[in-house]
Amino acid sequence: MRFMLMQTYGPTASDAPPITQWTAAEAQAHIAFQQELNERLAELGELIDAVGLAGPESARVVTSDGRTPVITDGPFPETKELLAGYRLVDVDSWDRALEIAALVSAAPGPGGAPVQAPIEVRQVMGAPATDEL
Repeated sequence: MRFMLMQTYGPTASDAPPITQWTAAEAQAHIAFQQELNERLAELGELIDAVGLAGPESARVVTSDGRTPVITDGPFPETKELLAGYRLVDVDSWDRALEIAALVSAAPGPGGAPVQAPIEVRQVMGAPATDEL
């Protein structure tokens, strides 16, 4: 079963400030934790992909009528949360996906305390066969 674990930056249960306001040592410890977790998941054959995303200030939104695309800056969400990155995992159960999400949520933040980031877990669904539509 494949799951996407989406990590947001914004308000957390620990009220940690954004990583851009952490000390260099705190940010390095957080990133090292993420890299070590990725290595463990890869060794178990559970990690498909893991990436961090650039902030929304460098994003673009594209809409098209099939002829001329319209490209705008953004998105500029009205919420203080933004998608910071994701992990795509292939595990045997929902329980294992939730266990991994809990590990990610407990990554170290300021002062080494768990950051308690909200991790959204969603199963990746396959497309239906065209004869099923």
